[in-house]
Amino acid sequence: MNDKTIVLAYSGGLDTSVLLKRFILEGYDVIALTADLGESDAIAGGGAAQALQAVREKALHLGARDAVLVDAKQRFVEDFAMPALHANALYEGVYPLSAALSRPLIAQLLVETAHKYGAGAVAHGCTGKGNDQVRIELGVRAIDPNLQCRAPLREQPLSRPDAIAFAREHGVPIAHTAEKPYSIDANLWGRSIEAGVLEDPWNAPPEDAYAWTASPQARPAQPESIVIDFSAGVPSWNGVSGWQLVAALNAVCGKHGVGRIDLVEDRVVGLKSREVYECPASVALIAAHKALERVTLTRDELRFKAQCDDRYAQLVYDGLWMSPLRTALDAFNASMAARVSGQVRLQLHQGSVVITGVKSPLGLYSEALATYGNGDAFDHHAAGGFIALQSLPLETLAHAAQHPVHA
Repeated sequence: MNDKTIVLAYSGGLDTSVLLKRFILEGYDVIALTADLGESDAIAGGGAAQALQAVREKALHLGARDAVLVDAKQRFVEDFAMPALHANALYEGVYPLSAALSRPLIAQLLVETAHKYGAGAVAHGCTGKGNDQVRIELGVRAIDPNLQCRAPLREQPLSRPDAIAFAREHGVPIAHTAEKPYSIDANLWGRSIEAGVLEDPWNAPPEDAYAWTASPQARPAQPESIVIDFSAGVPSWNGVSGWQLVAALNAVCGKHGVGRIDLVEDRVVGLKSREVYECPASVALIAAHKALERVTLTRDELRFKAQCDDRYAQLVYDGLWMSPLRTALDAFNASMAARVSGQVRLQLHQGSVVITGVKSPLGLYSEALATYGNGDAFDHHAAGGFIALQSLPLETLAHAAQHPVHA
């Protein structure tokens, strides 16, 4: 293990490019690790391979000893996004956890790459007030506590203007400007945008902050309906599944403006933060999955699962993906997933996704029992006895209050 070899989680953006150069100036051999989580494929567009190659070439140009590209799209969707879908995971009831879900995978890849190159340390570009430092470092420590985990932007905070100035001084190519200093993170499950004018919650997000979702003026005038198939909880659309499904749904849902989220959320470290997200596919898939669960699961399962789903989202957000509780909740969700099979029809229109139809061969909905028309099979007389038994404790309590027994 070489203490002067370090693996840096490298996105090619401002912060990690500055860190790469700083590590080199400090005498480190830097291995730049770039994980392909589908950012360039997220809206089913082209140029993904070229974009990733450009990131690799940038790292080598800046002086990295090696630049590693890992295609982790399917691994991300199968091992992280799908379990989160089965948990209907929405942090604070809103955010589909796109960035949070990617961090434990990045931690795994950092450790795997460090072992391959004999590095004694890994590093990331998260700040001291961010969530991702917690998520990545908890992941690294859970896998290999012997690895040192460096967080240079926590050790020596660097403002965005100072980072831009350092980059210009040391010939680091950047895309940021003082007018548009957004911090962007993206993968197949969603796109996060923060910083700049977005730091004031009173400011409406400018249209130039968005990339995956059409503006109200550019959205189709007519609604569009799509049908999502689920087999044992696994979704597909037109025969497409896995990461390609997510990419395709990002495109069709984003075209209608679905998935824009503007949230003041509670960060892990205790402060509130204004975050803007674009999550077309994940918002649509979670809505569809929840609708199918309502048809196929019992009332007690749904009530209890709602509590578990909220706890699951908290665990993921807080960086506790590798905790035993999350693993146990996955097993709980898997016990019901076999019955979550069927079809859900979604209507996409002007930023909204509306469930317009659900059917399942394993559905618990019975039209014969629910109907008020001809063919009603419900035994109405049974309801009287049900009410009598349900009200018995309440009647007893009322009687005791009216006729107290004095000792």
